[in-house]
Amino acid sequence: MAKSDNNRIGFVSLGCPKALVDSERILTQLKIDGYDIVPSYEGADLVVVNTCGFIDSAKQESLDAIGEAISENGRVIVTGCMGKGDDARAIQELHPKVLSVTGPAAYEEVVSAVHQFVPHTQVHDPFADLVPPQGIKLTPRHYAYLKISEGCNHRCSFCIIPSMRGDLVSRPIGDVMEEAERLVRAGVRELLVISQDTSAYGIDSKYRTGFWNGRPLKTRMQDLCEALGEFGVWVRLHYVYPYPHVDKVIPLMAEGKILPYLDVPLQHGSPEVLKRMKRPAAAEKSLERIQRWREICPDITLRSTFIVGFPGETEQDFEQLLEFMQEAQLDRVGCFQYSPVKGAAANDLPDPVPEELKQERWDRFMALQQDISAARLQAKIGSTVEILIDSVDEQGAIGRSSADAPEIDGKVYLDGITDLNPGDLVEAEITAADEYDLWAG
Repeated sequence: MAKSDNNRIGFVSLGCPKALVDSERILTQLKIDGYDIVPSYEGADLVVVNTCGFIDSAKQESLDAIGEAISENGRVIVTGCMGKGDDARAIQELHPKVLSVTGPAAYEEVVSAVHQFVPHTQVHDPFADLVPPQGIKLTPRHYAYLKISEGCNHRCSFCIIPSMRGDLVSRPIGDVMEEAERLVRAGVRELLVISQDTSAYGIDSKYRTGFWNGRPLKTRMQDLCEALGEFGVWVRLHYVYPYPHVDKVIPLMAEGKILPYLDVPLQHGSPEVLKRMKRPAAAEKSLERIQRWREICPDITLRSTFIVGFPGETEQDFEQLLEFMQEAQLDRVGCFQYSPVKGAAANDLPDPVPEELKQERWDRFMALQQDISAARLQAKIGSTVEILIDSVDEQGAIGRSSADAPEIDGKVYLDGITDLNPGDLVEAEITAADEYDLWAG
């Protein structure tokens, strides 16, 4: 194939799935405008780095990526969560050669900067430079992230996301459904619904009625889930705060309309710690809700994340967290040691937990959850599950069950089965398990 004469843009995308969606939108617009997207520094006329600013380690990774792009290419545009306030100033001080710095979801500003520094010199040929209807995707063909809102109305003391991404702004439900429909038509078998607070979808617009294919739909999580369930693909919910109205979605899981999977960010089990975190849900209410969900949908998979070593966390607080974990029996759990983030209110809280104690508590927490996870996976041996295939090589196929989100949860290994393709849905009997993964045959 002859080398394209189009101007070439390199792209580095860091951070969470929400940032990945931002990257996809920027790349789609650049492709529409006639730019080629290339996979190497040396082949690019300019490099865009989409940064993550959630915690200090993520910020350092972003700064390192910017430095590498400058070293390897020299012409760099920066966007994303580090592109605002003090972080933006830090980038410009550390890397003064950066051409432009913009904040998160600043699609138009990024594209305008690309146009400014790399003016497109070839007339765009829509036949030669065809962009698929679903846009440019950075995920495998068979699954895609569906972002339904931007920003967050909570003011959790450890988090600076509202200062980076603003308050909640829900996408019109008609736009979300049209995007989902395009993705399904393009072959997507799994839609992963993401936002900063999925359960709050539509609160900012007072659940305004939108339209999809001439049909009225409320901008509300329940209505969205019911509509997405009609596509006949896997629909997985992420970042769902345990509000009472979430109960209305659980019957849809029991009926098989959406996956029986909830990613619920609980963060802790101590009422005192949750109060200092300024979290919107109490631990005891969360336990009651979990019990109710399991009564409605016994097969539900619950995933959550927690923080240990939060300022002021006592041994009693930590023991309450362990008791919470014992009672909750969550299927999938991530845990972070608290680290201060510049600009977070928690930085001003008294009684910081020593680093060695954070590590000790993290080790104890993970040991407990490992036992819980192993027991819950062992219970699946002998059952038949539906598996979405992610990859196939000479050793066999690797996929995921409804209990496994890509990149963050476990896998299902089908050793010796090589006649499958990514995106295939198959049923198989679970034959073995460890603390995190399953084997089937």
